Amino acid sequence: MKKYYITTPIYYVNDVPHIGHSYTTLAADTLARYKRLLGEKVFFLTGTDEHGQKIQKAARSVNLTPQELADKVVENFKRLWKKLDITNDFFVRTTDDYHIKCVQEAFEYIYKKGDIYKGEYEGWYCIPCESYYSEVEIGKDKVCPVCGRKLDLVKEESYFFRLSAYEDKLLKFYEKHQDFVIPKTRYNEIISFVKGGLKDLSITRTSFDWGIPVPFDNKHVIYVWFDALLNYLSAIGCKNGSFEEIWPADVHFVGKDILRFHAVYWPAFLMSLELPLPKHVVAHGWWTVDGKKMSKSLGNVVDPNKMIQKYPKDAYRYFLLRNVPFGLDGDFSEKELIERINSELVNDFGNLVSRSLTMMEKYSDGLVNMPITVENDNLSKLAKSTYDKILEHMNIFRFDEALIDIFEYIRAVNKYITEKEPWTLNKLRKTAQLNEVLYNLFSALKFVAGIISPFLPDSSEKIMNMLGLNDVGSYTAEFFLDFYNIEQSKVAKKDMLFERIEYKNEGEKKESEKKIPIDEFFNVDLKVAKILEAEGIEKSRKLIKLKIDVGEESPRTLVAGLKEHYKPEELVGRYIIVVANLKPAKLMGIESNGMLLAAKDGENLALLTVEKPVKPGAKIS
Repeated sequence: MKKYYITTPIYYVNDVPHIGHSYTTLAADTLARYKRLLGEKVFFLTGTDEHGQKIQKAARSVNLTPQELADKVVENFKRLWKKLDITNDFFVRTTDDYHIKCVQEAFEYIYKKGDIYKGEYEGWYCIPCESYYSEVEIGKDKVCPVCGRKLDLVKEESYFFRLSAYEDKLLKFYEKHQDFVIPKTRYNEIISFVKGGLKDLSITRTSFDWGIPVPFDNKHVIYVWFDALLNYLSAIGCKNGSFEEIWPADVHFVGKDILRFHAVYWPAFLMSLELPLPKHVVAHGWWTVDGKKMSKSLGNVVDPNKMIQKYPKDAYRYFLLRNVPFGLDGDFSEKELIERINSELVNDFGNLVSRSLTMMEKYSDGLVNMPITVENDNLSKLAKSTYDKILEHMNIFRFDEALIDIFEYIRAVNKYITEKEPWTLNKLRKTAQLNEVLYNLFSALKFVAGIISPFLPDSSEKIMNMLGLNDVGSYTAEFFLDFYNIEQSKVAKKDMLFERIEYKNEGEKKESEKKIPIDEFFNVDLKVAKILEAEGIEKSRKLIKLKIDVGEESPRTLVAGLKEHYKPEELVGRYIIVVANLKPAKLMGIESNGMLLAAKDGENLALLTVEKPVKPGAKIS
C-alpha cells in the first residue's frame, strides 16, 4: 500500500518559530493523524532550509558561521514540534549530506538533459525572500512586492533553468488537474501568472558561497529554491530505497507567499526530472494579530511556546484550525481564543464528558454494560452521517468545517441527555431504559474521542482513559464508529478536559465590572409580544422566523436562534419579552425587527415570558 505523503515547507533558520510556522505544521499533523485513523500508512515530513545569502548575513551579524547558526536555530523548531506533539516521520535539513548529494545529482541530470544552461543574469533580487522579480512586478519604487524591503540590482554569471520551455506543459497539467492548487482563488492566480509568460529562471549565484556547489563548477552555488524544493525528494531516498513507495507527495502545505515556487517552479523541475507531480499544493493565508500585521517592531509576534504555556495545547490547536477556513487569512486574538475555550471547549465539549461520566458513576457505579436490546435511537445514525461529512471536509482540507460538524454532534448528545432525562429514569427505577441511555452516551463519547483525536489528541486520550479504553492510537475509525462493540467497561471521571479562563487585559475592563447609568438602561424598550406564527429557516441550523404581535397596527417579523431548543409549533401562542426599539437587522436575508430575551446555562435555553398573559405591547417596567 502506497504511503500517504504529507509535507510542510522547510522553515528558514534565520528566525524563531512563530504562529505561521505552527499553523502549517499543526494542519499537516492533523491530516497525518486523520489518515492514520483511517488505517492508511502515512509519511509526514517537515524540516529546515539552511542555505542562502540571508543565512550567511544573519550568521555574520552574531559572529557565528552559517552552520553554527543553523545548528543552533534548528533546535528551536525541533523543541517546539516536540512540545506540540507533532508526529512527523522525518526531519530534513538541507545541510545534511544525503540532501546535498540529491541536489547535485538532480542538477547534473537536468543539465545533461539540456534544461540548464550558462548565461548572465541581471535583475532585481530580494535577499530576505530569496526571490527575483521583474520590472513589471516591482513598479517604480523597486521594493519587494511580498515583504516591502528594498531590492538589490544583481548582475552576475548564472546557470539558468529553461522554465519557459514548460509553460504549455504546466498549463495543460493545471487544466487536467484543477484541484492541484487549493483554494480555487490561488489556482486562478497561478494560471494567470503562467499565462503572463514564463522566463528562464536563474538557479545559481556567485556572489556568496553558503550553499550547495554546482557539481562541475565550484564557483557557483545552487539557488536556494532549487536546493530547498528538492528536500521533498532527498528525505525519501532521492529515487532510491523506499522512494517509489512514497512519491509523489499527496499534499504540500505552504503559505501563500511561497505558492509560486511550489506550484510553478517545482512542477517544472519535476517534469524535467521525469518524475510524477504532487497531487495537491494547499496554500494557507497569513495571520494578523488583533487586526494588525505581525511585526517585531510592533512587538505582536505570537510565540507558540508562550501560548502553550498559558493555554492547553489542544485549545491552541483548536483555535488555529477552527477559527479560519484553511486557505484564507486569519486573525489571532487572545481574547477570542479564551472565548472559544470557555464557550465551546468548556461549555459544550467538557460539560458533555463531565455530566455523562458523573451519571454513569452515580447511577451504575461506573459500570457500563451493553443492553440486551438497543433502541434504534438517532445517536448512532447521527455519528455515521457526521463521519461521512468529516470525510468530505478533510478530502478538501477544510479543518474548520470538520470541527464544526464534530461540535454539532457534541451539542446533539447534550440535547439527547436533556430529552432522555436519565435522572428521571433513575428516580422511577426504570433500570433497563437507564442502562440503555448510559450505554448510548458511552458509545457517543467513544465516537467523539476517536473522531476528534486528529484535532485534539490530548483530550481524546483523556476521554479514552476515563472510558476504560486505553491507547487511542491503536484503534481505527471503524472501532469508534461502531456503537455496539464494547460489552462492558468500567468508567471513571477524572480531571476536567478544560477549565474556564478569565480574560485579563489592563486596557480593558471585564464585562462583569462594566456599569451603566440607569437612564441608559431605560433607553431599552422592553415589551410583551405574542407569537402568532413560527417557521424554521430551511438553510439555517439555528434560526426560526417568528411573526409577533407587539401591540402595533401590523405584526412584526423577528428572527431568533431557537431551532436547536424549540420546535416552531411549540412557540405559537407564547407571550414573550422583546427589545422593541432595535434597528432592523438582516439574518439569512430576512429583516428582523427586534430581539427576544432568553436565558442560557451551557446547552439549556429558556424563553423569558410574563407570568400570565397580558395585552401585547405592554411595557416591561
